[in-house]
Amino acid sequence: MTHTSPPARLGFLYPGHAAEDDYPRMGSMIEPHAEVHLVHTEFLEDAHTVEALSEMGSIGRLTVGAEALTDSGIESVLWTSTSASFVLGLDGIRQQIDTLEKLLGVPASTTAMAFARAVKAIDAKTVAIAATYPEEVAQRFRSFLNHFDIDVVHLSSRGIVTAAEVGTLGKEEVIDFAVANTREDSDTLLIPDTALHSAAWLTALEQATGKPVLTANQVSFWEALRLCGKLKPETGLGKLFEVVE
Repeated sequence: MTHTSPPARLGFLYPGHAAEDDYPRMGSMIEPHAEVHLVHTEFLEDAHTVEALSEMGSIGRLTVGAEALTDSGIESVLWTSTSASFVLGLDGIRQQIDTLEKLLGVPASTTAMAFARAVKAIDAKTVAIAATYPEEVAQRFRSFLNHFDIDVVHLSSRGIVTAAEVGTLGKEEVIDFAVANTREDSDTLLIPDTALHSAAWLTALEQATGKPVLTANQVSFWEALRLCGKLKPETGLGKLFEVVE
C-alpha cells in the first residue's frame, strides 16, 4: 500500500491583481495538488518606484494581509513581491519575514529571498536579468543579488511602471523578452516580477532560451514548498523543480 504525504497548504500574500492566477495553476501542476491560500494586499499606488514599493511592502500592509491567513492551516507563507522586498534592503526583508513568522507561526520568506536561494539551488554562478521594472528599481535587484555573491553579467530594464500593465503581457511577448536577454556567459536567466505571468510557459521559456529560467512566481512557489518540507521533483515547472534532491 502506497502512502502519500498530505497536500501542502501554502499561503501567499500578493499585492493587487496581475498574475496571481499563477499560484493556483502551479498548485494544480504538482502531485498531490497543493492547497493554495492567496490573499490580495492593498497599497496606495501601483507603481514601480522605490517610494511606492516601500509603502506596498510596509509592515502595516503585511500585517493586515497576514491577519486574513490566521487559522487557515497554512504550513508556510510567502510575501510575493520581489521589488517590494528588495527595495527595503536586507534589514527590511528580515523585518518582513520576522513579522509574518510571528503573526502566523509558520516559516516565512519573500520572493527576493527565494531568488537568492533558487540561484544557489541550481548551482548558478552567473545570471542575466530580464526585468520589467524601470532602471532604478532593476539596479536595486542587482545590488540585492550582490549580497549573495551572485554575479550579474547582464541587466535589462523594460521600464514598465505598473504591475497591472505587466500582467497583460502574453506568452509570445514574455518569451521574446526572455530570449532577447539571454546571454551565453550567464548560467541562468532571472525574470523577477511577480506581476508577470510565467507558470504555464516555464518549459517553453527554457526551450526558447536554452537556459534554466527562474521567474518570480515560480521561485515563490518553490520556496513555499521548501519551507514546509514538501518540495520534491516535479516536471513542467522548470529545471529548478527537477534538481530537487
